[in-house]
Amino acid sequence: MLQSMNSKADRSAVTGDNPGDAAGEQFNLAPPILLQYWQVVLRWKWVIAGIVVAVLALGLVATLLATPQYTATSRIEISRDQKKITNVEGLESADAGRDIEFYQTQYSLLTARSLAERVSRKMRLASNDAFFAAHGVDPDDSLLFSGNSGRQLSAAARQKREKLTVDTLLEHIAVSPIRGSSLVDVSYSSASPELSSEIANAWTQQFIVQSMDRRFASTADARTFLEGRLADLRLRLESSERELVSYAAKKGIVALGKSKSLDGRTEIDRTLVSSDLEALNEALAKATADRIAAESKARSRGVSSDALDNMAINQIRQQRAEIAGEYAKMLVQFEPDYPPAKALSEQIRALDASIKREEGRVLSSRSAEYDEASIREDELRARVEQLKGRMNQQQRDNIQYNIVQREVDTNRELYDGLLQRYKEIGVAGVGANNISIVDTAGVPDKPSSPRLILNLALALLAGLALAAVATIALDQIDEGLRDPSQVNRLLQVPLLGSIPDAEDGFALDLLRDAKSPLSEAYLSIRSNLAFSTDHGVPKSLMVTSTRPAEGKSTTSFALATVLGRTGKNVLLIDADMRSPSMHQFVDKPNKAGLSNFLAGENDWRQLVVPVDSKGLTLMPAGPMPPSAAELLSSDRMLLLVEDVLKQYDHVIIDSPPILGLADAPLLARSVEGCIFVAEAEGVAVRGIKASLGRLHAVHAHVFGLILTKLKTRQAGYGYGYGYGYGYGQDSEGAKDR
Repeated sequence: MLQSMNSKADRSAVTGDNPGDAAGEQFNLAPPILLQYWQVVLRWKWVIAGIVVAVLALGLVATLLATPQYTATSRIEISRDQKKITNVEGLESADAGRDIEFYQTQYSLLTARSLAERVSRKMRLASNDAFFAAHGVDPDDSLLFSGNSGRQLSAAARQKREKLTVDTLLEHIAVSPIRGSSLVDVSYSSASPELSSEIANAWTQQFIVQSMDRRFASTADARTFLEGRLADLRLRLESSERELVSYAAKKGIVALGKSKSLDGRTEIDRTLVSSDLEALNEALAKATADRIAAESKARSRGVSSDALDNMAINQIRQQRAEIAGEYAKMLVQFEPDYPPAKALSEQIRALDASIKREEGRVLSSRSAEYDEASIREDELRARVEQLKGRMNQQQRDNIQYNIVQREVDTNRELYDGLLQRYKEIGVAGVGANNISIVDTAGVPDKPSSPRLILNLALALLAGLALAAVATIALDQIDEGLRDPSQVNRLLQVPLLGSIPDAEDGFALDLLRDAKSPLSEAYLSIRSNLAFSTDHGVPKSLMVTSTRPAEGKSTTSFALATVLGRTGKNVLLIDADMRSPSMHQFVDKPNKAGLSNFLAGENDWRQLVVPVDSKGLTLMPAGPMPPSAAELLSSDRMLLLVEDVLKQYDHVIIDSPPILGLADAPLLARSVEGCIFVAEAEGVAVRGIKASLGRLHAVHAHVFGLILTKLKTRQAGYGYGYGYGYGYGQDSEGAKDR
């Protein structure tokens, strides 16, 4: 029958038909997250308050003891575009500084160690004791001094002071870019307002100088390279020019310049020979034309135009015409033999003879002119042929001449280009500046720190943060169950109920009072147990826990008492034979009990003792056996439960703890199910899971978990049963009973 009930309970647990699960659903829902945080704060409120107060006190003391600091601020502008002092372009393009990296680089350069070293050297801070005093720094009391130089520091000591100076400067400098602009505030803080102002101004000035030096130094390698290249090109240019002149002199090439062809695409070298050839060729062409003209005249048989144009002939012809006119007039009146007429006729014949002679001279001069033109043409032709030979030879020589000329031109262009670049680089370092001082740092008239209100606010925030970290750490370290809502969420078992905290003796007194909050709590658990099976409250069950002193025995006694009050016959078996306690609860002797039955006695009725509670009978644990596990490993416990249930309505077994012992898993075979008891803020959750795992390993059915020793503040989640109320009684009256 017991096995049948166990199988039914297992099926109901698997299929979800167990009515007790519905009763336990009220404990499965976790409270709101803010409420959980508030409960954590309440739990560790004194730790939080202590940490916050301690940090506030520390902040107050630190503020009152701190040396006043004065902050001086200088403002500069870092432009994207370089401000050009000269017309020379910088080495970088105009768009090179438009990236975000440009300003990030400038901000990093403002806090660079090299800049701090420049400021230290410029102001000679390493040897300024007032500088160290303003920062509360002891440079070194054990500095080494060199021989007979008085107060002069040794090299090692000087280097140490310089390093300390630079470190101090970097610790107290602050760079604050103004959002949405190219302005940057450079601030310096120290105990001396005058020193802060001087260092802030020196910092911005040296930053500008360093930027100029860095820009100039960035061209040093380029200048060195260009100087070497210029020297090489100068030698090459001189050598190629010397070779060109020597070759031209050797070949007799006299260059007069270059001329372009008619289409403008081809350049032609003009030399002295080509110029002479061109001139002689033009003269030859003219001589040939003259010779052809003279030849044409010489071959002409009639009166040529030369004769017509001859002045002497024209005068004679004019004279003849006049005489011929007079002769014609005279023949009108006289006969040809008339003497005046005859004289005129003789004059006409004489003039005709003169004209003929003059025309003959003109014809003879044509032949002479033709001969001269022919001779001149031949001479010019011979000269042209001679120059053509020289020109052909010179054209062959010009091939090498042009090669040497191109080398000279190339070297000259390279030299001129590098020389121009060298000039640009030489002035590029001072030709561009993109940093300017907007406001110089004045001497501050009031300290910038410490600020009491700000420091206390920061201390409060730090205290709260530290308290939060400590609270989270403590809350994580404390892995016990702190509130009823964690049971189902962390352990996946139903919560049967929670029991308020009470001392053991006081708890027994409260259990005797049916109206006490403790009795009410166990009565509620009994009601939840009624829904755990399909036949109501389990017939047989055992109560166990992870470790001793979690309220397991009190819970066993309380459940038995509550069931007895409802009119049931209940047998309470004390199975914790290693540490029996039930006989003490009812003030009965422990002379005989369960151990006797398990050892061999068959009449269990002789081993039970009646108690004062209604419907309750106790079977004590009996004498402590040598090995309780060996006794429980037999089937006698199962036979005992089956036999007892024939006479009693319920059997409740107070089982030993689970961890470290084999008793509870062995007892689980004999009952219908188990009730697990866990102390609030007691055993870690992992320990409870391990205990439940051992029960599940032996296929024990766990009806649920009872959370004991729950503080009133934990019950505030809404899972309590109104423990604060009483039936016309106060807490003092309850304690009296």
